[in-house]
Amino acid sequence: MNNKEGQRIPQVTFKTRRGHEWTDVTTAEIFNGKTVVVFSLPGAFTPTCSSTHVPRYNQLTPVFKQHGVDEVVCISVNDAFVMDRWQQEQHADNLRFLPDGNGDFTREMGMLVAKNDLGFGERSWRYSMLVRDGAIEKMFIEPDKPGDPFEVSDADTMLAWLDPEANTPANITVFSRPGCGFCVRAKEMLKDAGLSFEELVLNRDYSESSVRALSGSTQLPQVFIDGQRIGGADDLEQYLKQSDLKAA
Repeated sequence: MNNKEGQRIPQVTFKTRRGHEWTDVTTAEIFNGKTVVVFSLPGAFTPTCSSTHVPRYNQLTPVFKQHGVDEVVCISVNDAFVMDRWQQEQHADNLRFLPDGNGDFTREMGMLVAKNDLGFGERSWRYSMLVRDGAIEKMFIEPDKPGDPFEVSDADTMLAWLDPEANTPANITVFSRPGCGFCVRAKEMLKDAGLSFEELVLNRDYSESSVRALSGSTQLPQVFIDGQRIGGADDLEQYLKQSDLKAA
């Protein structure tokens, strides 16, 4: 994989959709005069990209902006329709999704790899970079090993490079269901504490069997913080009283 630190970003045009119309977006429009964090990944809707890579960048975008970043961009060798739908499903409103359908940008970056064994054709290797006014300042490129390594292109690594002392938000997930008063109470407590969270809604984002497998219970809400099961609304109230959890 080619490390292009110190070089200019490739000059290409992305074929995007705005509403029901095709809209051309150039790299000059995206990068000139701005500080942009980019992360590129093998494909929309794929497991690591959907469960970890995109959600954490989306969550940390407000923190990146506190450190002078104007925009966080996700690039994949997928078409505009797929990327738009994926962004909607991910609720990734903090990010800009750019479709590199023909692989033009990825090829110029030296990051186009063959995934024919998976039936993917040519896709992007996983990497991230910081771009200032069109110049690549820093790149984190995943190691060249079999499979889909995910070790250095994550959002936390990029943020730590920008500011090792940055206060990062906890990973908080609330499993809820429509019409649940206890779920509303748990979410309000988190909002009052200034804590951002991901909400997963029963029968929309997960099934009853899924939450039982994770928590050992079907009682809702179920709150998880940094992978630790906190429990329901009363459990969350006690946890917040005793912890030093702070908003980023």
